[in-house]
Amino acid sequence: MKIKVIHGPNMNMLGIREVNIYGPMKLEDVNKNMEVVAKQNGFEIEFYQSNHEGDIVDAIQESITDKTDGIIINPAALTHYSIAIRDAIAALRNIPIPVVEVHMSNIAAREEFRQKSLISPVVAGTISGFGPFSYHLGLLSMMQILNEFKMAKEAQNNQQKQ
Repeated sequence: MKIKVIHGPNMNMLGIREVNIYGPMKLEDVNKNMEVVAKQNGFEIEFYQSNHEGDIVDAIQESITDKTDGIIINPAALTHYSIAIRDAIAALRNIPIPVVEVHMSNIAAREEFRQKSLISPVVAGTISGFGPFSYHLGLLSMMQILNEFKMAKEAQNNQQKQ
C-alpha cells in the first residue's frame, strides 16, 4: 500500500526557520525517519513539498490516478485559509483515500489566526503539537486506517465467496 506525504509552504525550511517552534530537525530527516517506519511495516511512501497552493491541490488530485492509498498532509500556513486544498481533500472521501492532517506545533495554542483549520473537518484526524513526532504519529495512524480498510475489504470478499 502507498502513502503520500504532502508538506506545505516553508516546510523545506525546517531546521532553519523558527527553531524555537519547529526544532532543529530538517525535512529530509523527518522524511527519512518516516520512510524507515513505513518500509518496516510493508508500506510504500512518497514525499512531496511545495510552497504553492495549486501545486498541492494537483498533488492531492494526482493521488486518485497514481494509486495512492492514503495521504498525510501538513498544509502549513495554507491550513487556515485554503478552501482549494480543503475541497481537493473532501473530493477524496468517496474514493476513499483517507487523509491525516499533521502539524508540528500545537496550532490551538498559537496566534488566533492559526487556531482554525479549514482542513480538519474533511480529514480522518488531526495530529498537532508533537514537533517532528507529529509526522510519526500521523504515519502510525495512517497505517492503522489502511490496515483496517484492507481487513474490511478482505472480510467483504470472503462473504461474497460464501
